[in-house]
Amino acid sequence: MRITASDALLVIDAQNDFCEGGALAVQGGAGVMPLINRLAARFDTVIATQDWHTPDQISFASNHADATPFTEIEVAYGPQMLWPDHCLQGTLGAAFHPEVAPAICKALAVVRKGYNPAVDSYSGFFENDHRTATGLAGLLRDRGVTRVFLCGLAYDYCVRFTAEDAVREGFEAVVIEDACRAIAPDTAAAAKASFAAQGVGEIEAVTILG
Repeated sequence: MRITASDALLVIDAQNDFCEGGALAVQGGAGVMPLINRLAARFDTVIATQDWHTPDQISFASNHADATPFTEIEVAYGPQMLWPDHCLQGTLGAAFHPEVAPAICKALAVVRKGYNPAVDSYSGFFENDHRTATGLAGLLRDRGVTRVFLCGLAYDYCVRFTAEDAVREGFEAVVIEDACRAIAPDTAAAAKASFAAQGVGEIEAVTILG
């Protein structure tokens, strides 16, 4: 596959808290970092997203009486999964994993999301209210990008919702499946079915790297 100047690589939440030993670890998360670096070397435009939460984030189970992580509640903008506290602003957990440093150094921008305590944010394009934009779409358009490739963590949440919002915003979206890791098999299966329904493509990294 030929990568051109109208393509961008979106590196999704390649952060310590989503890797082994982190507060919300995704199995095998650290293992994709070298592959992400190899992919980033092929793109003129690389943009990273970064979860950047405050301690009073609405999605933290610790902020709700008698709540436990990985259960859903209803909030003003609809259903919201509750998580362990993670990616707190300025902490080591929120920092990018050290093994992905080459890709992050190449990034044109880092889009921080989830910093509004009243609204969580999975997508790199919108907060979970589906109205508050991050500015990513405008940045991509200003760069002349028409197709985005996605890698990072986690396949079934932040990668998924970023890819689907990319399509809604008029971009072609392609998930590099082996450069992602998922939280759980059932939500990974739901993401794959949703990608097929919404026109999100999926490839393996070898398609780009040869």
